[in-house]
Amino acid sequence: MLTLHAAPLVLPMTAAPIADGAIVVDDGRVLAVGTRAELLAAHPEARVRDWPGILTPGLVNSHAHTQYFDFADLATSGLPFPEWLHQMVERRATFTDAMWQESTRRGLHAYLTTGTTAVADIVTEPVVLSAIARSGIRGVAYIEAVFADDASWAAGRRADFVAAVDGSGGPARGVSPHTPFTISTGVYEDCVAVAHERGKRLHPHIAETTQESEYVLTGTGPFADNAKKFGLDFSDILDRGTGMTPVEWADARGALGPDCHIAHGVHANESDRALLRERGTAVALCVRSNRILESGEPPVAAYLAEGSPVGIGTDSAASSPSLDLLEEARALRAVARAQGYAAEDLDRRIVEAATLGGAVALGLSEGPDRVGRLEPGVRADFAVFSVQDGTDGDSDPYKRLIDHGTCVATVLGGTIVHRSV
Repeated sequence: MLTLHAAPLVLPMTAAPIADGAIVVDDGRVLAVGTRAELLAAHPEARVRDWPGILTPGLVNSHAHTQYFDFADLATSGLPFPEWLHQMVERRATFTDAMWQESTRRGLHAYLTTGTTAVADIVTEPVVLSAIARSGIRGVAYIEAVFADDASWAAGRRADFVAAVDGSGGPARGVSPHTPFTISTGVYEDCVAVAHERGKRLHPHIAETTQESEYVLTGTGPFADNAKKFGLDFSDILDRGTGMTPVEWADARGALGPDCHIAHGVHANESDRALLRERGTAVALCVRSNRILESGEPPVAAYLAEGSPVGIGTDSAASSPSLDLLEEARALRAVARAQGYAAEDLDRRIVEAATLGGAVALGLSEGPDRVGRLEPGVRADFAVFSVQDGTDGDSDPYKRLIDHGTCVATVLGGTIVHRSV
């Protein structure tokens, strides 16, 4: 049955906002987008569902670790990043397969109740892949290589990793070589090769902290100490470094390209940012996680002013107040303003980062499976945000959404999976 979903305002993202707008959904896909009146005239047989507020494409979370939802207490621990990471390792060892699955299910529910319908999800425990597939949430599950040196990789870790990357069924798989301070250079390069050989997307963490920059440059600092504490052989970097920035080092390993987007990019200088743009590599910005872990503040204003492709990520519940992407968008906008970005397009650019930018980052901006937009042919994944608390009278729909938006409904493939009105 045809269903017409109408709202006072529709944001298609690839076209201008539509007042008194609507979309027509048929067999789980968007058939048409336009005003309520014109679509009713064209499809008088359609069932009509009226929604309050603003109807948008489902939001796209460009960087997350859903499986760590039950680690939320670490987000309020106040630990500096190297110590936080050590606590993560210890906590991980206590989790069973059943605990990982339950934690992941709770995280997936948090996405759906806040309007997110696609995620770049770092997966360290492949047992959670089935929960992701059952949720209906789209995106890419990036199988992570972490805490591995050449010896442990050859001894069995590689075989398990490749099996997870090559696994059948949903969700779509990608490859995530974590960082140069948690895997050896040999393992990192092999992960890149595995991705390229199979046509998989890459999503590493790059330039998140000053400690990472110190480690890659000189081979010293807290992350060098951690590697020794964990008994990992990273002798190619330890105690002498590479003389490079993390962005330069990843590029030298062949990781950067249009099939890759990086997480964080906090400590990316002008030259690094130019290199990322040259390679066509997007950046997932996670300012709330960076703040909690005292990682620094990414150069948001520079990324926007320079035209760098950016998405928005929440990171994990272990380092973020929530998995609510709209809350992350508010924080990102505040950082951009504080850094001096004063152009009138800021609100629109932030909402684009949470939709179209995320689609670019995940390689889902073209074809029938494209996300982050409302246009004929795409799967009917969308969200509805109430803005009834807005009292400032602002006519900018993007600003109203960021300032006052509260998710009241989420739809996956034409099926309502969350509703609070």
